[in-house]
Amino acid sequence: MAKVTIDGVEMEVPDGTTILNAARSVGGDIVPPAMCYYSKLEGSGGKCRTCLVKVSQGSTNDPRPMPKLVPSCRTTVMDGMVVENITSPEVLEARKGVVEFLLINHPLDCPICDQAGECDLQNLGYKHGAAATRYEEERRTYKKIDIGDKIKLHMDRCILCYRCTYVADQVADGDRCHGIINRGDHAEISTYIEKAIDSDFSGNMIDVCPVGALTDKTARFGSRVWFTKPMDAHRDCENPKCSGKVVVWEKGEEILRVTGRKDAYHEVEEFICNTCRFEKKKVSDWVIEGPRHINNKSVISANHYEHLKDIKEDIEKYQKQVAANINKA
Repeated sequence: MAKVTIDGVEMEVPDGTTILNAARSVGGDIVPPAMCYYSKLEGSGGKCRTCLVKVSQGSTNDPRPMPKLVPSCRTTVMDGMVVENITSPEVLEARKGVVEFLLINHPLDCPICDQAGECDLQNLGYKHGAAATRYEEERRTYKKIDIGDKIKLHMDRCILCYRCTYVADQVADGDRCHGIINRGDHAEISTYIEKAIDSDFSGNMIDVCPVGALTDKTARFGSRVWFTKPMDAHRDCENPKCSGKVVVWEKGEEILRVTGRKDAYHEVEEFICNTCRFEKKKVSDWVIEGPRHINNKSVISANHYEHLKDIKEDIEKYQKQVAANINKA
């Protein structure tokens, strides 16, 4: 076990734990943002640079600071290590610069993007982005393409996090027919010539994408996400690799889309198959468990519908107390 201090918070974690996962074990504001790292995808991380932190003390045995900022998703902790994240002006300034680079070619699509309201880049830009861009050159643009019968690729929005390629390798039966082609600022996600993504688990690429580069063609432009009601649901899926545990996004009596269940760090808890995602859009197809808990910082929680039951219970409890007091009087 190693003792590490992050932004003044001391914790003890197993040897070999990365700084990012050590921070996640405690939670809160000390957790660095991550756009490319995904705990369930082996080999992910180290590409976006949004999780850079400052190591002001390497370890108890060697207290020298690390000379440069390090990616917290790739750097393992050592006993006695001291890390600065939001308490370091140097880190915040570097993160601001990283966000500026990520947004250089990113289109101003938020008003029409299906990912708006649950976009990691949107949240990152709100926290660390500048009010106006200094970039004066023409933005890089691509044509929208279909990389499968259910998935639309907006390469303009892609930040090259590589998550979708890892999903294809590790989740979608290892039958990957897309990847990064070209180099430098010409690099892009694309399928091989005359190939289309066709796997029972290819839809998970949509869930792991941190921006709106990969979208669900069956739900495109159906509704703004904050007008829908996310409900936990499940079904007995015929695919043995699929848990059948999902979030259905309802509007009225209609299910607009189906996604995997995500944790506090927007990572899918269990991957689901394409049958559950794209073909089961009737309420009768699912056993509805109840409202999905949404972080109150998210615009999706604006309706507060998940708290109606708690409010009702509080009212009933208050009424009983009032009645008891009246009886005593």
